[in-house]
Amino acid sequence: MSDRPVFVIGCPRSGTTMLQLMLHSHPRMAVPPETRFLVPAYYRRRSWGDLRVTHRRRALAQWIATDRSTKFRELKIDKDEFVRQAVEGPGSLGSVIGTAFRMYADRFDKSRWGDKRPSYVKQVDMLLRLFPDAQFIHLIRDGRDCVSSLKEMPWYNLDSFHAVSTWAEAIDAGGRLRRTLPEDTYYELRYEDLTDDPMTELKKLCHFLEEDFSPAMVSPREAASVAVPSHKVWHSNTHGEVIRTRVGSWANRLDDWEIALCEHMLGDRLESMGYELSGAPKPSKEHVLKCQRTMQKRRASRMRKHMRDRFNRLREPSPVAAMLTSRQRSLAGVPRQRTEVTEPAV
Repeated sequence: MSDRPVFVIGCPRSGTTMLQLMLHSHPRMAVPPETRFLVPAYYRRRSWGDLRVTHRRRALAQWIATDRSTKFRELKIDKDEFVRQAVEGPGSLGSVIGTAFRMYADRFDKSRWGDKRPSYVKQVDMLLRLFPDAQFIHLIRDGRDCVSSLKEMPWYNLDSFHAVSTWAEAIDAGGRLRRTLPEDTYYELRYEDLTDDPMTELKKLCHFLEEDFSPAMVSPREAASVAVPSHKVWHSNTHGEVIRTRVGSWANRLDDWEIALCEHMLGDRLESMGYELSGAPKPSKEHVLKCQRTMQKRRASRMRKHMRDRFNRLREPSPVAAMLTSRQRSLAGVPRQRTEVTEPAV
């Protein structure tokens, strides 16, 4: 049976929470509410020092367990026990992070864990460094529905140009992953297909995951009370049955100029994913230029961050990849038992 980690990725508001709940409803899989420690722990990895050293693993684990920014509390696992297991585990960044998710799965007596965060779609390279045996499920939804939904979120404080850019980035990232990752690592799934025939689509997804299909995945209402925090009122529809009422609702939720902009800027991407265009008139040059500038600024920001990370990879103090699953240990070329490194004398 597979023990590979599973990551749900995609543009925000593309149905990733619904898919999270479907996976969490599987008897062998646990996918928790969104946390906030994986990405910052990775980018701060030099500050943790050599994680083959016991007290450095303890410092990282204590930060994960106690810092308010990490949302570790969403996992509802014992902090002290997590620190203990992280300290006793292998000396790598991925191992400490993975221990938290593995313990979450243990809460439900499940042998496999996942994680869901839409922005991961642009950070798969980082996730594969941490968990080289990971599998990725990219949930894709009509970009016009994503843009209209993003605009309505209480936490989204950017404009429509950024929303258009966000969907384009997710689709472009998915295209690169489709071309470069093995078939057993990357899987694409359309939200519209999943809501239209959840049983068929989930059976195909389970085949990709090397899991038996479970009928409980089709109606994941019970999982919502566990895996969706009550304060996230924008996910209230996940507490009901899987429905299609919001499919295509962009036609009534976007202004005319936004529909025109979406179809002009995203038209090729939309059609390549199987979505039909409405034939909206061309947008104004002002809107096109503003959207193009937004896309360029976001691309430049991503490139700067990528270059900083490439530089930091030259000075990593300890292993990054997790050594918790059978495949992770095999890829790392290490036995199950770690070799402790003592702190050098100062």
